[in-house]
Amino acid sequence: MEAVIFDLDGVLVDSEKMWDEVRRAVVHEFHGTWREESTRAMQGMSTPEWAAYLAHDLGVQLRPGDVAQVVIDRMARRYAEKPPIIPGAPEVVREVAKHWPVAIASSSPPLLIKAFLDITRLPVPTAVSSEQVGAGKPAPDVYLKAAELLGAEPKNCAAVEDTTNGLRAALAAGMTVYAVPNPHFPPDPAVLEQTTVVPAITDLPAVLQEG
Repeated sequence: MEAVIFDLDGVLVDSEKMWDEVRRAVVHEFHGTWREESTRAMQGMSTPEWAAYLAHDLGVQLRPGDVAQVVIDRMARRYAEKPPIIPGAPEVVREVAKHWPVAIASSSPPLLIKAFLDITRLPVPTAVSSEQVGAGKPAPDVYLKAAELLGAEPKNCAAVEDTTNGLRAALAAGMTVYAVPNPHFPPDPAVLEQTTVVPAITDLPAVLQEG
């Protein structure tokens, strides 16, 4: 194994519910209509993708660029007030970084990835947002870019994910995938079967060492 690449939302920060709450509020406030499938549909989307989805599919009365700005500003305020860091997650990244190069491959915008890294001061030299690549998850682009920046072959990388679309992205990149199932939005069991399931993020270092 050459490197370990972490997702951010749901793996290192418990932010999936926060994203959901903020987007729901924006849809309601700007006269859109939330759908039952909207939460899962947006998991893994890049910022341009979910902003277009809110504007065009859910009918939010703002241009996609303005939708993105409103949502990200509100998320940034929440991060500033109380970052939703998963207990033990920073320690896990530090422990893993002692043995392998690490990176973050996230659907979050660069602003929020930077906020997380500034708060935690983690030794993560490479962080890629799906904003910076061709497509969001479940496309493999963000994972392939992270591996490229690390100078590693995707097939020799481990990816740590929590939701269906994230797991599909890492699998499509050809990586060995470790699933820490999101308790709020459990991943598809058929996708989980293609991964190594880790009950909690704090179990990861031991599992990787055994791997």
